[in-house]
Amino acid sequence: MSTVVMSVNAGSSSLKFQVFQMPEEKVLASGNVERIGLEDSIFGMKTDTEEVKEILDIPDHAVAVEKLMDALVEHKVVEKLEDIKAMGHRVVHGGEYFSHSVPVDDWSESKVEELCELAPLHNPGALVGLRSFRKALKDCKHTFVFDTAFHQSMPEENYIFPLPYEYYTEDKVRRYGAHGTSHEYLTKRLAQIQGKKQEEMNIITCHLGNGASITAVKNGKSFKTSMGFTPLGGIMMGTRCGDIDPAIVPFLEKKHGYTPDEMDTIMNKKSGMLGLSGISSDGRDVQAAAEKGDKRAILTQNVYVSRIVEMISGYYGLMGGADAIVFAGGIGENDCAMRQRICDRLTVFGVVVKPEDNDGVRGVEKKLSAPESKMEVWLLPTNEELVIARDAYKNLDNAE
Repeated sequence: MSTVVMSVNAGSSSLKFQVFQMPEEKVLASGNVERIGLEDSIFGMKTDTEEVKEILDIPDHAVAVEKLMDALVEHKVVEKLEDIKAMGHRVVHGGEYFSHSVPVDDWSESKVEELCELAPLHNPGALVGLRSFRKALKDCKHTFVFDTAFHQSMPEENYIFPLPYEYYTEDKVRRYGAHGTSHEYLTKRLAQIQGKKQEEMNIITCHLGNGASITAVKNGKSFKTSMGFTPLGGIMMGTRCGDIDPAIVPFLEKKHGYTPDEMDTIMNKKSGMLGLSGISSDGRDVQAAAEKGDKRAILTQNVYVSRIVEMISGYYGLMGGADAIVFAGGIGENDCAMRQRICDRLTVFGVVVKPEDNDGVRGVEKKLSAPESKMEVWLLPTNEELVIARDAYKNLDNAE
């Protein structure tokens, strides 16, 4: 018997959603609400038969949820709201409490609230979304799905930082990672394609978008991941600097009189591709400028490739080898030139990707590597929403 399940990703001023028919995993509707709490909010939804876009004032998440619920019935995604039996809520930070998705109850909700300290830009939005949906769907079973959960399998030497140990024991300062639902999906999907068990997978997954992370997956589990205590760590991103010499932070604070909050904003929102190029956080804009000979755009691309190659190479050595590299995310799935540049720098590991097998390939599942390549290279569009829906469906009493 089919069941309607929703995946929800609530931010401070946004709400993304997908509605699935499970266990068939058929998408019934998808969309988002943007600019919640601001003038000219945007509601958008797409179904098999139509696409809806409205500009209106949505003052808070409760109104956004009410609008969404009305639209699902009005556009016949569901006959009645009671048809929605389960809902999965993306939560960025689960700390050390959660190594897998869990049903929402008083204890799990309190822990997500406690962890707002570690994810102040994300966890509060997830809680606001949960509470708004819970009021609208009183009989629906809710599940928390954590970005950090997949990475809880990392061995201690790969998540601990070389700081005084009490900062870990008392303040929980350690590597947590992010994009776990994406890296988990890519691992399971490639195993499915190759006819392997998940525990047989030794791969390096590259989620390259405006936010980006790389994960070493050993025996089907996260072994190490590039993002650290927060999603700021790791490789260079659209507006985030990634790993830098930590002494730069107090140096600039003292030299320019920045407060910690101002320095945090610089590293999270004004750095990366945007800060280095001075053009844009969007790789497409940087590529266009580089093609016209803009030196800073060219430098930005060179730094981006260098950081990714360095991370993949390090993980290859740390794992003792890898069978495949997987590209996903907005850049990983669509920027053919960037994929080629990265792969061309990995020939030392026997990687062979021919331009004719990579050029023009966007947003589809495809093996990119040549038959003689010692490591396979794959393009797999990620599907975090499906992971969320699967976990929510599993938590239903009537699910197998």
